[in-house]
Amino acid sequence: MRIVVLGASGNVGTSVLRALADEPAIDSVLGVARRLPAATFPKTQWAAADISRSPLEPLFAGADVVIHLAWLIQPGRDEAVLRATNVTGSGRVFDAVAKARVPALVYASSVGAYSPGPKDRRVDESWPTNGIPSSFYARHKADVERMLDRFEGDRPEVRVVRLRPGLIFKRDAAEGIRRLFAGPLLPSTLLRRSFIPIVPDVPRLRFQAVHSLDAGVAYALAATRQVRGPFNVAAEPVLDPEELGRLLHARPVKVPAPVLRQAAAAAYKLRLQPSEPGWVDMALAVPLMDTRRAREELGFEPARSAGEALLELLDGMREGAGIETPPLAPGTSGPVRIRELATRVGGRQ
Repeated sequence: MRIVVLGASGNVGTSVLRALADEPAIDSVLGVARRLPAATFPKTQWAAADISRSPLEPLFAGADVVIHLAWLIQPGRDEAVLRATNVTGSGRVFDAVAKARVPALVYASSVGAYSPGPKDRRVDESWPTNGIPSSFYARHKADVERMLDRFEGDRPEVRVVRLRPGLIFKRDAAEGIRRLFAGPLLPSTLLRRSFIPIVPDVPRLRFQAVHSLDAGVAYALAATRQVRGPFNVAAEPVLDPEELGRLLHARPVKVPAPVLRQAAAAAYKLRLQPSEPGWVDMALAVPLMDTRRAREELGFEPARSAGEALLELLDGMREGAGIETPPLAPGTSGPVRIRELATRVGGRQ
C-alpha cells in the first residue's frame, strides 16, 4: 500500500508515520508538510506543499489512502488565514482525492466538532456535529464535517473514515504545544508537578485525552482496515478536577466557569497567551465520548492512559522536548523565545 499523510510533521502526523512504519501492509509513505523537516521516518519520503494553494492531485497519484491531518491553530488572531487552510484547504484535499481516484480517505476530525452535550454520560458518533459557535476551531471542524458529508454523498465509491479524538499529548510534541497554546511567557520551571499546588474545579471541566502514539495507531488502523464512518478516539480515565488533583498531587479549588472564561479572555486580549477564549467554551461544552465503536470495529485499544499522556506532556514542556520538524522542534524560538514574542503572541509560526 502507498499512503499519503498531509500534515505529517506535526504532533499527530509524526506519530502516524511511526505507526505506518510498523504496518507490514504499508510499502511507502509520502509525508506532506508546508515546511520540510530534518527528521526521518522509515518508509517515508517528504514533499513540501500547502493544502491552501499547492497542486495536490499529483501528490495523490497512485495512493491507496490519503490521511488528512493538516490544520492550523495559529495565527489565532487571523481567522481568514486559518479558514483558508482548515476549511478551504480541506475542500481542495477532497477534490484532489476524487480527481486522483484515491480509494480511501481518512480525515482528522475532533471532539471539538460535536455540539454541546452531556458530561455525566457518554455519547456515540451519532451526536450532532455542529461545533461550538464561539470557538473558531470547533466552527471549522463542523464546517469540514458538512463538506465531508457532501463528499461521501457524491463519491460513495470512496471509503471515508473520520476520527474524532480528544486532546492528544506526547512528550515529543511538548514545545510545539506550548508555543501554540501557552505562548512564550510561561516559565517552563513552573510546570514541575511539585509547583502545581491547585487545579481549578470548574463545573463541566471534564475532558478526554489520548497519547499521540496511540492516536497514530488508530489512524494506521483506519487506513489499513476496511472500515467506514466516524470513530471516537480517547483513552481512560476521563480527566476531571478530582483526577487531575490525584495525578498532580494538587488540591481542586472551586472556580466559577465565568471567572475562568474572563481570565482567559483578559490574558488573550493583553497578549499574555495565544489561545482565544473560545477554547475554554469548547472545553466546557463538548460532550464526553463513548469509544466503544473504535474498540469493537476498528480494534483500537490505547496502550497508555489519559493521565500518563498528560504527565508526559507536562514533563516534556518543562524539559523543552521536541522533534526535528518545524512545528515541534525545540530551540527554534531563539534566545528568551524572542521569535515567539515577535509574532505578538498569537501570530503565525
